[in-house]
Amino acid sequence: MADSGESEKREKDAMVCRSCGREERASEGYPCARCGTFICLICSFRGVTLCASCRQAAGPESAAR
Repeated sequence: MADSGESEKREKDAMVCRSCGREERASEGYPCARCGTFICLICSFRGVTLCASCRQAAGPESAAR
């Protein structure tokens, strides 16, 4: 039953990446450069600095990010 406590802890620590939609630990990511929402570590490694909403609002010049 120790697993139950561990899964509860993980669920509370998880956040959804606002760029790709992947659920990751909150400590393994960075904030969007514009609004501060969660960007996962994988997206950050790929050079993503803006969430999907901010990229859309910024227009075509930031679509590559």
